[in-house]
Amino acid sequence: MSYPADGLGNEQAATDNGHMPPRAADYPEILTRLQAEFAGLLETTDPETPVTTCAPWRVADLALHLGGVHIWAAAMMLGVDLAMDDPVRPRSRPVIDRFYRGAAGMLTESIATIDPAAPALTLVGPGPAGFWHRRQVHETLIHLWDLANCSGAPIHAVTATMWADCADEVLTVMAPRQVRLGRMPDAFGALRLSAIDTGDNWTWSARPDQVPEAEISGTAESLALLLWRRLPIDSSGISVAGDEEAARRFAALPLTP
Repeated sequence: MSYPADGLGNEQAATDNGHMPPRAADYPEILTRLQAEFAGLLETTDPETPVTTCAPWRVADLALHLGGVHIWAAAMMLGVDLAMDDPVRPRSRPVIDRFYRGAAGMLTESIATIDPAAPALTLVGPGPAGFWHRRQVHETLIHLWDLANCSGAPIHAVTATMWADCADEVLTVMAPRQVRLGRMPDAFGALRLSAIDTGDNWTWSARPDQVPEAEISGTAESLALLLWRRLPIDSSGISVAGDEEAARRFAALPLTP
């Protein structure tokens, strides 16, 4: 189940080879687990710890951003775009902790009470409210990784299947949207990505008859983090076959906002 990039169907996008995401009904429970882990780790991390993968943010900025996104997504599920800027204050740990837990609770309540099929606003235009179940899972997953990475803590709530779904969302929803908005070129070429632990693979191309210039392989987690610009392409565990320069150009594209 991949959400459509948009209604146009003519910009560069990825095709997948039978990616099987979590069941739609499972996303709310997955999100709750990720939010709980983020909140718990937030309570034990100095708010002014640098978040190197989101520089110049500090942990306080990360928590205020994710909490704000939760509130914005809850409104989008009701068909309202709050067009919020990220809050920047207050930055004390008790207030940040309360703000994040409150924002997470607001989103959780919205997901529990709004019919997933109800009309809503999404990143790709009008669509079902259930779009935000998956989108907020992966927003939370990436920022949980950011928080764990800067604090030196492990992540416990994530499976390889979830990381593969994270990569799939970038390639089938986020990156095509970036093309549609003019944030990245629409004539890159063709490239294949393969997750060695889940068996998922995707081909990024403008036309189905294009032959991939290169293949990037790694674990689903490594590929998702590469696509979100959290890992460089020469990280251990990521390998490139074929045109290495083409692979590097692809990895440098603004595939996500």
